[in-house]
Amino acid sequence: MALLTRSATIATSETERSRRSPANWLRSGGLSAVVFALPLVLTFLYFSWGPIVRGLVLSFQKNNLVTTPEWVGMANFSYVLTDPQLPQATINTLYFALLALVFGFPVPLFLAVFISELRKTGWLYNVISYLPAVVPPVVAILLWKYFYDPGSGVFNAILGWVGLGPYAWLNSPHLAMPAIVLEATWAGAGATSIIYLAALTGVRNELYEAAELDGAGIWRRVWHVTIPQIRGIILIMMLLQLIGTFQVFTEPFLFTGGGPDNATTTILLLIYRYAFINGDFGAATALSVLLALVLCVLSVVYHLLTRRWSTT
Repeated sequence: MALLTRSATIATSETERSRRSPANWLRSGGLSAVVFALPLVLTFLYFSWGPIVRGLVLSFQKNNLVTTPEWVGMANFSYVLTDPQLPQATINTLYFALLALVFGFPVPLFLAVFISELRKTGWLYNVISYLPAVVPPVVAILLWKYFYDPGSGVFNAILGWVGLGPYAWLNSPHLAMPAIVLEATWAGAGATSIIYLAALTGVRNELYEAAELDGAGIWRRVWHVTIPQIRGIILIMMLLQLIGTFQVFTEPFLFTGGGPDNATTTILLLIYRYAFINGDFGAATALSVLLALVLCVLSVVYHLLTRRWSTT
């Protein structure tokens, strides 16, 4: 019996080996599949990873895209790390990220839960909340510049009714960054709430019905049913927002240009100055590489810290 089993095993192994042989692979169309897929793979690698490799090479060169590039090794990294503007830009970026997480992150979640609780008119609030996402960023920032105007702005007019202000929102080193975060939250809340609403559709109604039978109100349903059921999406969105806030550029560039007194100069704005004002593309890519490394480390740390909570 054992001999027969061993013979059957040997025969099966030989059959598998025969199926995996190069000749059988060629006869089954493996070469045609490779030839068919090769152009697509090369195109993907060229357009997706080509710029990354080019950026890494550029970070080790002195390059203004006009004269012949000069290999300078780690000089670009030493230059950007000793630049006196870098600490201020780093602090401003961290300040923006902190404000965006503390004040801006809960807004789309609250908005999505609020809309999902509206049984009949939820679609109307959904459309209203998503409208800022379809407004071009430049138009939105021009509109909010009008709101922040120290003389005729809407915010100062409203605060004036209760005897406050006027405030120089964008011209004050203390108010400029919170004002930018407020606009960024308004602009991004609608699109993010759509993602949360999509996640909420996956929550089973039986859970809400059971909670209601137990006498749970809206806040207890949200705390004990909604948030636990979509916490995976919450963690992913928090990570994406963290990465996005470290790459903020449009708002400080168009609102204040980094002022007043460099109070809103972020790392990406500093990279822009290196590249397009100083013409030093080597230093710009070197700082970009450093920023990418920091974001990779933050992503890994964030994943390790939240892995247990996201899988239970």
